[in-house]
Amino acid sequence: MSKMHLVFGGRVKDPRTLDFSDLSKIDVVGFFPDYASAEKAWRGAAQRTVDDAEMRYVIVHLHRLLDPDAKD
Repeated sequence: MSKMHLVFGGRVKDPRTLDFSDLSKIDVVGFFPDYASAEKAWRGAAQRTVDDAEMRYVIVHLHRLLDPDAKD
């Protein structure tokens, strides 16, 4: 299985958490085939909103959700 990654973000209720304020306004940056390309996209999205403490972007390792027993 390919190591698929998802990068997304949005406004959070508290900058110390990942409790998103409005799931209908999530910014899906995209799906990526490896961590390096996902991290590059994450850095770009996070950098655009660096001055807004309530905006958070994350990388989700989708391959781990799809096959939790697989070794990375």
